[in-house]
Amino acid sequence: MTKVAQQGFTLIEMLVSLMLAAVIIAGLDGVIGQVLNTHDIVSEKNKLTREARFAMEQMTRAVSRSRLLLLPLADLPTTTLIENIREQTEPPSAPPTGSLLASAVLAVTMPGYFDLDGDGIADADNDSDSRFDEDLPADTSNDGKPGIRDIDDDGNGIKDFFLSPNSDDDESADMAANEDAINGLDDDNDGIIGEDPGADNNGDGCAGVCGVDDDADGGLDEGAAADDDEDGSSDEDWYDPVVFYLDNGSLMQRTPVPWDENSSGSVTGADFVAQPIADNVTRFRVERVPSNGSGVQLVDLTLELTSPITDETVSLHSLVRIGGAL
Repeated sequence: MTKVAQQGFTLIEMLVSLMLAAVIIAGLDGVIGQVLNTHDIVSEKNKLTREARFAMEQMTRAVSRSRLLLLPLADLPTTTLIENIREQTEPPSAPPTGSLLASAVLAVTMPGYFDLDGDGIADADNDSDSRFDEDLPADTSNDGKPGIRDIDDDGNGIKDFFLSPNSDDDESADMAANEDAINGLDDDNDGIIGEDPGADNNGDGCAGVCGVDDDADGGLDEGAAADDDEDGSSDEDWYDPVVFYLDNGSLMQRTPVPWDENSSGSVTGADFVAQPIADNVTRFRVERVPSNGSGVQLVDLTLELTSPITDETVSLHSLVRIGGAL
């Protein structure tokens, strides 16, 4: 019987085997690394997309359920700037010719679905009479500042100019106040109707509307001219602006609250909270689309987020009608 010799691997065979194993492992490491990198990129883009969609939904929902667009203002034909477009990038970049730099802002009157204190009364109904914004003070947002407090309303680079009266609601360059009553006319020829009324909102010198029994109590024009709903009280239901703006790359949502947030001793338009709804925002653009007499007010929104980790960018765009969901 033949004896079979038992042989092991030679040194050369072992070295070759180790070299082949090293090549295979190196190849697998590259594939695994590429797969993990791709996974990270996809995950980061999905995260950006979710955040951008949430922020855009917050804005479009507010716009479509609001009764009035406050900012941007309409484009003024008397200036070379394009006031109806407010655009901002992070980091700041040179603006297009005629546009406003670092001033992107969207503001609408508070929709009726806000009830932050859970009392069953819409927060926008300041006097709890089931109506919204029907008895405005001369300072229409009741916040003690010209225009909307802490916001550059007209895009001239100045917030709440200290020489302007609080009743300069559109924060106009000429510091005019109460020059545009809510009467269906563009009294100050700025392309917007009724954006800067006095305490007598329609400017007719009567409580409510002259010659009309506004509150259906059988009497005409009772009380002061500033009693716009003819209910015996004046200036008790103001605009509550919901504001969206950029702050160091974060898109902020500022919401009025029905409690004394600033500890002033009373609830006014100066009581609000602000919170970020999207981070890593690199572009925010808001356009008041000219209505051209159609009576339909559209808002064009663009929001761009960029990952600081992968440089992936997500850009969303939406065209929304003011009050379109009401």
